[in-house]
Amino acid sequence: MSIIKAENISFTYSQGTSLEKTAVDNVSFSIEKGELVGVIGHTGSGKSTLVQLLNGLLKPTSGKIFFNGNDIWAEPKKIRSLRFNVGMVFQYPEYQLFEETVYKDVAFGPANMGLSQDEIEQKVLNAIRFVGLKENILSKSPFDLSGGEKRRVAIAGVIAMDPQVLILDEPTAGLDPHGRDVLLSQILDYHKTKNNSVILVSHNMEDIAQNANRTMVLSDSKLVMLDDTAKIFSRVNELEQIGLQVPQITKIMSLLREQGFPVSKSVLTVQQALKEIVNLTKGADPFL
Repeated sequence: MSIIKAENISFTYSQGTSLEKTAVDNVSFSIEKGELVGVIGHTGSGKSTLVQLLNGLLKPTSGKIFFNGNDIWAEPKKIRSLRFNVGMVFQYPEYQLFEETVYKDVAFGPANMGLSQDEIEQKVLNAIRFVGLKENILSKSPFDLSGGEKRRVAIAGVIAMDPQVLILDEPTAGLDPHGRDVLLSQILDYHKTKNNSVILVSHNMEDIAQNANRTMVLSDSKLVMLDDTAKIFSRVNELEQIGLQVPQITKIMSLLREQGFPVSKSVLTVQQALKEIVNLTKGADPFL
């Protein structure tokens, strides 16, 4: 059974007014337990609206969303409990911080789950460790931290609820390359350790190409592609036609194929490209 399933969901902002705009249009898909699914699309394609529908922050104008086989809107009064199981980390999540100390901020979610103090403390400690922070940070004000530390504390606040599905909307936006790599590595470690489902929304094609098992592509509010990530990025021309750039190394290998070199369509990393080129040059005349 899929952990999340969307059936023909649509969402329209300001419905029935002159400002009416459809952000998600008749989209269907399913996500399995343990998957890491990437979501890409140009600005305004509907990515953020889609993921807010998945954890009940928005209600579909039409269609249904199922979590573990249950319609999430069958009992509207219980929608709040869904968010403990489908955790959402917004773009620039540090703006979600509001408590006096890091401990209180990370503990906010577990405390609202009705857990004991011992259980709350354990979840806070586990979450802080997952995002690579030391325990001495717990007594500090979240507003005294660096940008990268704030980002990780905000993510820890969602991880502390131990959701079955973790949704991250542009989690690396605004971070420098080192900060981005560190944060992504910690998210991947968390995913592998917990074996939960992760939905990663990103404008960075390299982040998606190197980390997602499957990728969905949105364009003008519609789901236009959903497949294994390597297959998605092998469709270079189609992606470029809808305004998306493939990873640079994938583009280079595509150009090599156009020149007649028999290299794979599934190259997503520099290491994979190096292997292809080494295989290509085996047996070649070194003097040519």
